[in-house]
Amino acid sequence: MPRHAILVIDMLNDFVGEKAPLRCPGGETIIPDLQKLFKWVRGRENDDVHLVHIQEAHRKNDADFRVRPVHAVDGTWGSDFIQELYPEEGEYIVKKRRHSGFAHTDLDLYLREENIDTVVVTGVWTNVCVRSTATDALANAYKVITLSDGCASKTEEMHEYGLNDLSIFTKVMTIDEYVAAWERGEDPWLGGGDRENKVE
Repeated sequence: MPRHAILVIDMLNDFVGEKAPLRCPGGETIIPDLQKLFKWVRGRENDDVHLVHIQEAHRKNDADFRVRPVHAVDGTWGSDFIQELYPEEGEYIVKKRRHSGFAHTDLDLYLREENIDTVVVTGVWTNVCVRSTATDALANAYKVITLSDGCASKTEEMHEYGLNDLSIFTKVMTIDEYVAAWERGEDPWLGGGDRENKVE
């Protein structure tokens, strides 16, 4: 059977909510769907689906601030998780300083230690950190799933462009479709990617 890690990317105070300096308005709309997903994962008897929280946590003079506003500085309120989706004890947290959750972090080591074969991406922004993390997951030979209603971007157009690109190399599906596949005993990733080069 497959083993999945659901990566919850940057659902942090500096990205989600009216006071967020890099606010992703869609981030507020996906909270209820992600809460439903969290409840399902946390209620499972098996450990074949993990919740992994990806936390942007920059140093004060981070190179990222050469091109983006100052945000999510490690140890600040802005870098902390929103209360609605706060990690529970035992759920792994990966701090990152670049767009991808894999870049200069121990995410790949954690996944290999836990025998994870499939990475499931959620969070913000679809076309930036979600896409970058999914790209690196594929580069590290993981199967990748994108939960379309578990991701959001600054605008709906950015979100849709991101999903279109992600559909080339991931399985794009809704949270309900993902859960239903597990409940049927199926591997949700089957049929992923664009092997016939149909995406435009």
